[in-house]
Amino acid sequence: MKVSIIGMGWLGVPLAEALIKEGITVKGTTTNPEKKHALRKQGFDCEQLLLNPELADPVPKGVFDTDILFINIPPSTRSKPITYHPRQIEIVKGLAQAQGIKRIIYTSSTSVYPNKNQVATEAEPITSSNTGNPALLNAENLLWENKTYDLTVIRFGGLLGDDRIPGKYFSGKKNVPGHPPVNYIHRKDAVSAVLWIIERNLWNETYNIVCPKHPAKKTVIEKNALDLGFAPPVNYENPEMQQWKEIAADKWCQTKFQFIYDNPLDFTYTSNE
Repeated sequence: MKVSIIGMGWLGVPLAEALIKEGITVKGTTTNPEKKHALRKQGFDCEQLLLNPELADPVPKGVFDTDILFINIPPSTRSKPITYHPRQIEIVKGLAQAQGIKRIIYTSSTSVYPNKNQVATEAEPITSSNTGNPALLNAENLLWENKTYDLTVIRFGGLLGDDRIPGKYFSGKKNVPGHPPVNYIHRKDAVSAVLWIIERNLWNETYNIVCPKHPAKKTVIEKNALDLGFAPPVNYENPEMQQWKEIAADKWCQTKFQFIYDNPLDFTYTSNE
């Protein structure tokens, strides 16, 4: 089996390592030529693929000659217009279909759900007028339209653990939203989830992949601060002012996936630098 990873970053690199351990041939891409050379030195088969949002360079050799295409492109929604990421995905889709790729996994996010103080399931209607992330929702829809491949969309919660410590982002801050439930997934479980989809042939589905337990953000932040020795927030917002959502993982749990960390309070971290 061959898998190509579009986006060899914080998630893509450990995913490549895990796939290779399973005997799968992996190719990857990065936007940065220096990172491409660094990844090659580490033993990865890596090419440069730059979408701005149009294809900036020739199609990288061999990347689209694959059994499964894993699309892991950051949507850059804070710095780019909402049309930018969907156009990137449109380009990748066209390249995949031209090559006859039969299976695609797209990494989306639970940010597509609106914040309306609800428990959000995959069945919740999301439209361009209520979505929390129009760029990602449009990209999802584009991949579903007139597809010639099996597709699975992963809506990851906040990807944390290892060197990403949620509480550290709020250390010393004021008016932090502490009341809402967190919707997190540890990087190790995110990697395992992709392998699970491939091994179990879980195609043509959308999954919320988050921890099934949702402690309050304040509880997670303060445990991180206590365990790792940094300052907690100065104060928290009034709970009545906060909009939130709790992402249901029931559909994903029904696949019998076994979490390493089913509770964000148990996440492990590799650095407190």
